[in-house]
Amino acid sequence: MSALLMLGGGILFFVLAYRFYGGWISRQLGLGRERNTPAHTMRDGVDYVPAPMPVLLGHHFASIAGAAPIIGPVLAAQFGFLPVFLWVILGGAFLGAVHDFTALVASVRHEGRSIGMIIERYLGSTGKTLFLLFAWAALILVVAVFTLVVADTFVRTPSVATASLLFIVLAVSFGVSVYRANVSFVLASVIGIALLGAALYLGVAFPFPRLFPLPEQGMDPMVLFWEVMLLVYVFIASVTPVNILLQPRDYLNSFLLYAVLLLSVVAVFVSPPEIKGEAFVTANVEGLGPIFPILFVTVACGAISGFHAMVASGTTAKQLDRESDARPVGYGAMLVESLLALLALLTAVVVTRSEFVSLLMASGRANPVHVFAVGTSGFLSALGIPVEFGLGFAALAVSAFAMTSLDTATRLARFTVQELAMKAGSRQEEGNLLARNRFVATALTVAASALLLLSGETMTLWKVFGSANQLLAALALLAVTVWLAATKRRCLYTLIPMVIMYVVTVSALVLQVVQIVSSPKPEYLLLAVAVLLLVLALLLAYNTLRRRKA
Repeated sequence: MSALLMLGGGILFFVLAYRFYGGWISRQLGLGRERNTPAHTMRDGVDYVPAPMPVLLGHHFASIAGAAPIIGPVLAAQFGFLPVFLWVILGGAFLGAVHDFTALVASVRHEGRSIGMIIERYLGSTGKTLFLLFAWAALILVVAVFTLVVADTFVRTPSVATASLLFIVLAVSFGVSVYRANVSFVLASVIGIALLGAALYLGVAFPFPRLFPLPEQGMDPMVLFWEVMLLVYVFIASVTPVNILLQPRDYLNSFLLYAVLLLSVVAVFVSPPEIKGEAFVTANVEGLGPIFPILFVTVACGAISGFHAMVASGTTAKQLDRESDARPVGYGAMLVESLLALLALLTAVVVTRSEFVSLLMASGRANPVHVFAVGTSGFLSALGIPVEFGLGFAALAVSAFAMTSLDTATRLARFTVQELAMKAGSRQEEGNLLARNRFVATALTVAASALLLLSGETMTLWKVFGSANQLLAALALLAVTVWLAATKRRCLYTLIPMVIMYVVTVSALVLQVVQIVSSPKPEYLLLAVAVLLLVLALLLAYNTLRRRKA
């Protein structure tokens, strides 16, 4: 079987889904260009700032993409390419894109507030508090893990550190030029993209120097140095006006991934590789578990992710210039991410299973990004691009997006803290210091992330994040479904995905609890978190049924 058939079929399916299903949902939601969005009605110059659609699309896409749509499909390829392919295209179009799109519109219709605030309005303050506490804890875990991952990447690949620092300077220059000095958006974009390439070159030419000697044993002080610097950076990124740093950085960074996507697609069409992997390998993968529900939790962001709802209702809704922009930003960006997941899957199956396993475990532990980088460099070689350059380019693009997820998660966690501190029915400016002051809310978030880093339990807790992320998706779909029902709109297109994700999440959590309990050395902290997540899922479902019957 040719990879061209899989990729071409996937792209055609996504185009048709956007045109017809995305268009149908737009009509159901009653999107219009004339209705003012919160970016205009609540404009504050910090969080609520209208953005041109291409900028917001890049910002949103960079925020939701990260490394997850690469890691998930590559790991899941151990089940065989067919089930992963079907879940990526069907899940992406009918669950993930619907989830992102409707969460964005629901937030826009509720003053740019988060899913938690929507839950409060329709399901009560208890549901809101439970959801926001869970969301904040999940975001703290994301911040801690990505701080650790990015710091380790900077030490292992100093060129990425230099390039990332230059990206920040470039982003601020772009933001100030466009939004303060009124430089033409098109001109600034052309110059910015050119300088982005220059930053990549300078990163390779001048890797960041080692400031501390390599220790004979114990923690590398350079890792600690970068962890501190990154925590300082995310604090600044969280409180700085979104159109000065976060938005332009994500917009410019998105061109890195666009380039990887476009060049890879062209390369596959020019010289289609043969799929050597098996369509279906096994129903149970050692180290992962049974195909149901583990396949769906493992693929995660490539098909649907609760983190996307936090981004859509946390930052994107506050920057949407017109409601008609919600379709390309919400529905469209998710389909592009699913295309990235499809390409990641191809990198794992254009080699034999034994070669795939060898690539995956090349560093002694599972490293899906390495599989993706090697596969992508192989695709690009068909265009005459040297394998060494393609390898470094793909790895650098993935690393840049890991940092994007880091600063976005920090800002989202700050919003969550502020909304938790707000009294029911009140506005943010009427709340206490924690609700009003973004500096205090950010400081609390960064401090909690730092404590989790110091605890040494960060990677242990990450094992449950897949289930937690999918639970967020189920809860977001629950909130949207209740809103649609309350406003007398059709809701079957969100109700069915919500039920599917609830079943997947509860099944995955039950399986995880069983695996931990039956382990010779149970991880009790992980067990406690898994049980808490399971209880939360059941409590919110019960609370919803009780209130809808009342």
